[in-house]
Amino acid sequence: MNKQIYVNLPVKDLERSKAFFGALGFSFNPQFTDQNAACMIVSEDIYVMLLTEPFFQGFTNKPVADARKSTEVLLCLSCDSRAAVDDMAAKAKAAGGSWPNPPKDHGFMYQHGFEDLDGHMWELAYMEGMPAQAEDAAAQI
Repeated sequence: MNKQIYVNLPVKDLERSKAFFGALGFSFNPQFTDQNAACMIVSEDIYVMLLTEPFFQGFTNKPVADARKSTEVLLCLSCDSRAAVDDMAAKAKAAGGSWPNPPKDHGFMYQHGFEDLDGHMWELAYMEGMPAQAEDAAAQI
């Protein structure tokens, strides 16, 4: 079995967050979705659990960070092309998200990103190949 990752994110309004991510093309697994949580399918092995803030708080004794005031995590999704990066960033903005930074072209990698409705930062990246130094290091392994 492949390892899976489940990213848990607190959200203020679950239905609004589902609509936002639905507008970006993501679907949800109804088996793990209820009034407290929604299981967003990113890929066959990657899921994002959107959890209402009170439900999320039940998993930790620490205070829940306000993603609009501080950054605890940066999420990065790979895309199939530069156009796909720009398309998802545009969909996010049209659905109510924002662009905290302009697109960046690093030659081997193109990036853009968005903040979702709760302020979580999502980077989108298309990599054309590995940077030369990384290729050299990988060849030595």
